[in-house]
Amino acid sequence: MSVDAWVTLAVVAGVLALLVRGRIAPSLVLLGGAVAVLVLGVVTPEEAFSGFSNPAPVTVAALFVLAAAVEKTGALTPVMQRTLGDGGTYRRPLLRSLPPTMAASAFLNNTPVVAMLVMQVSAWAERRDIAPSKFLMPISFAAIMGGLLTVIGTSTTLVVSSQMTTFGLDQLGFFEISRIGLPIALVGLVLLVVMAPIALPDRRSARAEVEEEGRRFSFEMQVVPGGPLDGRSVERARLRRLEGLFLASVDRGDTVIAPVRPETVLRGGNRLHFVGPAHRVVDLQDTPGLRSTELEHVLDLEEPAVRYFEAVVGQRSPLVGKTLKDVGFRSTYQAAVLAIHRSGQLVANRLGTERIRLGDTLIIVSDPGFRDRWRDRPDFLLVAELDGSPPVATSRAWIPVALLAAVVVLAATGLVPILNGALVAAAVLLASKVLTVSEARRAIDFDVILVIASAFGLAAAMESSGLAEAIAGGLVQVAGTLGPYGVLLGLVLATIVLTELITNNAAALLMLPIALNAAAAGGVDPRGAAIAVAVAASASFLSPIGYQTNMMVYGPGGYRFTDYARLGWMLTTLVILATVILVPVFWPPAG
Repeated sequence: MSVDAWVTLAVVAGVLALLVRGRIAPSLVLLGGAVAVLVLGVVTPEEAFSGFSNPAPVTVAALFVLAAAVEKTGALTPVMQRTLGDGGTYRRPLLRSLPPTMAASAFLNNTPVVAMLVMQVSAWAERRDIAPSKFLMPISFAAIMGGLLTVIGTSTTLVVSSQMTTFGLDQLGFFEISRIGLPIALVGLVLLVVMAPIALPDRRSARAEVEEEGRRFSFEMQVVPGGPLDGRSVERARLRRLEGLFLASVDRGDTVIAPVRPETVLRGGNRLHFVGPAHRVVDLQDTPGLRSTELEHVLDLEEPAVRYFEAVVGQRSPLVGKTLKDVGFRSTYQAAVLAIHRSGQLVANRLGTERIRLGDTLIIVSDPGFRDRWRDRPDFLLVAELDGSPPVATSRAWIPVALLAAVVVLAATGLVPILNGALVAAAVLLASKVLTVSEARRAIDFDVILVIASAFGLAAAMESSGLAEAIAGGLVQVAGTLGPYGVLLGLVLATIVLTELITNNAAALLMLPIALNAAAAGGVDPRGAAIAVAVAASASFLSPIGYQTNMMVYGPGGYRFTDYARLGWMLTTLVILATVILVPVFWPPAG
């Protein structure tokens, strides 16, 4: 390999290491990688920042706006409300809900689709005393498979399609990827309906943790100095035998008393650590001489009514790795955390000093406007009101639906490029005031846009330096003994592994130059190789971190990390087999 290839390899290895560690936002890591190959002279400025002039990031941004309008107006709510129905326990509701989920995800960003269904499905399941864990993961997986049906189904397919032009290939047709995606979706639907009730365990959701006895949260109350409990024993204060609550410890500041005895004397300023269902905190708030350390800010809210929410912490959240005290949670978010749900387990430490992890579900109390303020921000991947309901369809719901239909028809027929149609649709939504400018801005996931644009620069460095050719040569040498099928198998497996470790868009853009070089050397049609990478990068079923919707259902479903592989390995095997077998059929190698 050339010196530039070795330099690029070092930069890419560093980028991958940082992405896997997850300590720095993926957008900053990839942008730093693009700047590094530029500064080190591997690529020109035009190549390093080619992604910022590429239509793919702008198209994705416009589609984010269109999806936000569909969510805000509740356009899909009537359809989704009818999907679950009243009959059946597991399979019939799955059979009714999964096809519409796939269909919606084929044309919309699947994040708002899954966000709506998380609330509806959780409430539906708990009303029937059924574990939401039987439904939420299949819905996420169905949304992922639905994204394989059209070129706008996922941002990954869009960016692969756009980058193909830099290698002399035509962009993907609107339904071209469905040659692979439709068989995967149909067989995957059968697998989900048949196997999900068997493979998925019953897990208590974060919502159930709050509402049901048996699962317990921890929260703190403080003894008011000079109040009626100051100087009284636990027994005299009647804190010994509280219904559904347990006084676990008394924190005096310099010492912690645990276990707490009936004769333990309470002093003003003591912090009392209770364990129990979070809704029981209301009982303690009515106790004279106690005040909540987690709800102090609520007294300052102008709105007298308070609401309870569950908020899932995603990969881009500034909360990850920090404590609530570090970020000044109460003042920053005008809310307080009552409890933390983590992989089905109680977080027993003091909430203010507990470091927040990726996938944590925070049980939050705030004013009724909390969800509207934070649902489109990177701080939380999902914000759902406990016992809340999805938005009701408004009189303007037809506008985003009509615009989406127009974009799809015009793009599918080739009359108007996807970029042009999506931009016009976004402009109409703003002009008609379906969305405000601030709502449209919040709807755009700028981290995803920056990831896409920056990854183009690294992909260009891999191609121009010869690194992609060298890696592809090694892949062909190892897998080429099995012919084109072996090369495809190697490409698909490498892409799947990379997708589970880093973001799917970055995985696709880094693998595409390798795939096209391997195709040239291994007897695979280049177009088929590109589509194989797009499918493999979009199909993440093995972990919650590989795809955004998987993380969205992680806390609300009460899942553990290993639950995903219990069902996901079947779908991953399906994706591998379908891609390796069907790509040579639909895109046979020349000659």
